[in-house]
Amino acid sequence: MALNKLALIRYKTIDQCLRLRHRKWTLEDLMEKVSDALYECEGIKNGISKRTIQGDIQLMRSNKLGYNAPIVVLQRKFYTYEDPHYSISNSPISVGDMQKMKEAVEVLKHVSGFSSFDELSDIVARLEDSIHTKKDNAPSIIQMENNNLLKGLSFINPLHQAIREKTPLLISYQSFKAKQQQDLVFSPYLLKEYRNRWFLIGHHKKNEGLMTLALDRINSVEEMGKNSYKEYNGVDFERYFSDTIGVTKSHKDRGHRVILLVNAKNAPYVTTKPIHSSQQILGKKEDGSILIRLEVVLNFELEREILGFGESVKVLSPKSLQTRIKQRLGAAIQRYTQESVDRILD
Repeated sequence: MALNKLALIRYKTIDQCLRLRHRKWTLEDLMEKVSDALYECEGIKNGISKRTIQGDIQLMRSNKLGYNAPIVVLQRKFYTYEDPHYSISNSPISVGDMQKMKEAVEVLKHVSGFSSFDELSDIVARLEDSIHTKKDNAPSIIQMENNNLLKGLSFINPLHQAIREKTPLLISYQSFKAKQQQDLVFSPYLLKEYRNRWFLIGHHKKNEGLMTLALDRINSVEEMGKNSYKEYNGVDFERYFSDTIGVTKSHKDRGHRVILLVNAKNAPYVTTKPIHSSQQILGKKEDGSILIRLEVVLNFELEREILGFGESVKVLSPKSLQTRIKQRLGAAIQRYTQESVDRILD
């Protein structure tokens, strides 16, 4: 059974709601959410009827769509999934939908040939490989970076929806440093991915400026009344993070001029894969090493990037960053020395 676009929007919205188990969902609540999603995605203002939502739930429960969704009614009023880990997004793709995906990929392949759509190339390749793998039960020929053990990915859809609809959230959050979780009244603005880890940027009611939350440290998310949402009036986020490696930045942080000496062995790597978009090559030495300049915020991610090169990169300026890297390398050497002593004592 092939799905039309509007039906798919309804099913996905109902699925997103029922996965948020911290809230009780009545039929009227689901109608409101689906109506909002249809207006947001398609500009449809007529809303949705109770009968349509009831029919959608029955179809999702059945095998006609391949979902077999374990939707149950509690207290004869509240809808939820009996299995807390269930989602229709984990259901197998039907033959009809697989064919439609193949046709869509063919269209994208033609579009991605234009220079203005260069960023689609890797997406098309991934889609084509995924469809080929599922349809023919063949081994994948493209392997992307992925971490299936990463926590918090289930929050991406509801957080994305909250950002679009400007909905404030009550987020239960526990950082690595905290001994217990805290509840944050949070206005979400942006979802950002860095090194296969996701972050939410927004405003916490009790903080000045922006706050960054790691999705893998979020325990629960609950929607709040929209009147408590705080609008973002700062610079656009493309500009805000343009001088930043990773996500660690406060509204007071500014980019610094960083000069690095890269040895000959790693010079081609850094030349073809710049450390940051601001990277400029200042010169090349006789031994093949190169001097590069970055205009970046001095944060943890920058330090980790430099330390990742080990002995291949030396910080020339600023002095504060050079000192910090020397201290961390010295601490690492000391740690290895201590471990050697520990082994001897054992």
